[in-house]
Amino acid sequence: MRKMISAVAAAALLGSGSIAAQADSLKIGMMLTLSGPPAPLGEHARDGFNLAVEQLGGQLGGVDTEVVIVDDELQPDVGVQRVQALIERDEIDMFVGVIFSNVMMAVYQPLIDNEIITISPNAGPSPIAGEQCSPYFFSTAWQNDQNHEVMGRFAEDQGYERVIIMAPNYQAGRDGLAGFKRHFTGEVVDEIYTQLGQLDFSAELARIAGAQPDAFYTFMPGGMGVNLVRQYRQAGLDNIAFLSAFTIDETTLPAIEEASLGFHSGAQWAPDLDNDVNRAFVEAFEEKYGYAPALYASQGYDAALLIDSAVRAVGGDLSDKEALLEAMRAADFDSVRGSFSFNNNQFPVQDFYSVEAVEREDGVYVTSIVEKVFEDYGDAYAEQCPM
Repeated sequence: MRKMISAVAAAALLGSGSIAAQADSLKIGMMLTLSGPPAPLGEHARDGFNLAVEQLGGQLGGVDTEVVIVDDELQPDVGVQRVQALIERDEIDMFVGVIFSNVMMAVYQPLIDNEIITISPNAGPSPIAGEQCSPYFFSTAWQNDQNHEVMGRFAEDQGYERVIIMAPNYQAGRDGLAGFKRHFTGEVVDEIYTQLGQLDFSAELARIAGAQPDAFYTFMPGGMGVNLVRQYRQAGLDNIAFLSAFTIDETTLPAIEEASLGFHSGAQWAPDLDNDVNRAFVEAFEEKYGYAPALYASQGYDAALLIDSAVRAVGGDLSDKEALLEAMRAADFDSVRGSFSFNNNQFPVQDFYSVEAVEREDGVYVTSIVEKVFEDYGDAYAEQCPM
């Protein structure tokens, strides 16, 4: 690992060169949800990004890099205020964020109007992937629907005929359930929308118990997911298959542990994804932070590698924004997920998997790949993007 980090840092230094137009520094504004029950999602993304910057010697593309980190507190109005401060006070060169789509929809226009190159390590609302796409917006995650589509196809392939689906009532929740239904042709017995941040699901679980579907599908991230899985087990609903996305992952598994075993999720990444870059990333991440990375961490890590590749490609010249955007679109870096390229809407084309919660030999609970469900898969909204 130390040899790999040294090699990466050396490559960055070679790319910096003695070019007259090279910037003295690169300032990146990062805004994530870092407080409340969903904080682990933001913490993983932050730690993944910072790990890459550290491995690259504190530089991206050979340029000294400062990362200004703020918390949006999962409040769109707070997010707008803090983005404006990053742009006007901190004079950031690029922006990395956010976690939740309701915040993204609030801050998107101020960023784009100011022509700030924006990289999302998580949120991928359908309007931004479609008609509202912008040459200044890139995603190193996915479009909101996609991991849910994985479980829709999985439910179809398993032969489930009657399914109840549930998500929080906000942009990503609505996108997620739309994604599930895109590939599931059976009967949706009930479609339940909860409050964002809800922690008591007794009423919803009673509806599920009464309907007795073949399977239950949910999108319930962070602390919401922890409570839901625990309450699902306590309600004795083990006879109903539990399917999810962003509910059972390395942000929730430390709290859920064995109650999660055997539950399936849709994902584009897992810690045991079999490639050299990913193995090195997981090893370095666990050594530095002492916990297993979730897909949010992998997306943050890739965001830093994407920026590094683009800045290096333009010789550190941040003034030529068109050249920088072209270099970003090239996505000339080795992703932890292996195959990765940008669609016309600048969302990834990538593989997707069904994953399962397992306990490793060292007692750590993680997700593990079961099978590939989609290969080189683009999102459903790219055709609506005029780029």
